[in-house]
Amino acid sequence: MPIEVVFFDVGNTLLFPDHEKTLAPLWRRGIRPTDAQLFAAERVARQEMDLFVSQTRKVDQQYWETYYAHLLRTLNISDISLRLELVNLVRTSSNWSRMHPGTTEVLESMRRKYRLGVISNSDGHMAERLASVGLGEYFEHVIDSGSLGYEKPSPKIFQAALAAMQVAADRALYLGDIYSIDYLGAQHVGMHAMLMDVAGVYPTRNLPRIESLDRLRDAISGSYC
Repeated sequence: MPIEVVFFDVGNTLLFPDHEKTLAPLWRRGIRPTDAQLFAAERVARQEMDLFVSQTRKVDQQYWETYYAHLLRTLNISDISLRLELVNLVRTSSNWSRMHPGTTEVLESMRRKYRLGVISNSDGHMAERLASVGLGEYFEHVIDSGSLGYEKPSPKIFQAALAAMQVAADRALYLGDIYSIDYLGAQHVGMHAMLMDVAGVYPTRNLPRIESLDRLRDAISGSYC
């Protein structure tokens, strides 16, 4: 069946950390991690999260601790207080404001063909965050775990999104960045799913994935129409 509604994750899908804010404690020390080092930390953290979720069926709240522990080891830094400071900064939703070039153009193109929504594990302020960066107008509904009380991959948050948009699961697609949380979470309620894999975490998995948002419309058209 053709897709009618496309739901988006936000973090590492539409918005990315503003490194000027989230990495400020490192920058003040004159340390600027390379993109390769940041992507490597991302791959390690996601792989560990996927393993944890597959074994426990629970959300791993230690994702960013794992991420920064790996990054700091790579930088030969052993400083627990620094790691905690970095974790607190990246968990602050207002520090997620960086968009990849062309994001608004992609969303403008997408909404001409599909209805759009958001499903995000956040702090209850995701709608305001999207509005503040000029993306709020593209989405009919923003389903935020901080307001709803359920986090992905719980079926309840996906079902709430489907109910809000009044769409059948098999007519909806979810784009997110973590296999165990986003991809499997959406599939478990009957939705189609695709991975936004900027860091190249899942190149060997035989599943729908894109590494750039500007590939989304073609990927959907090629697979689901």
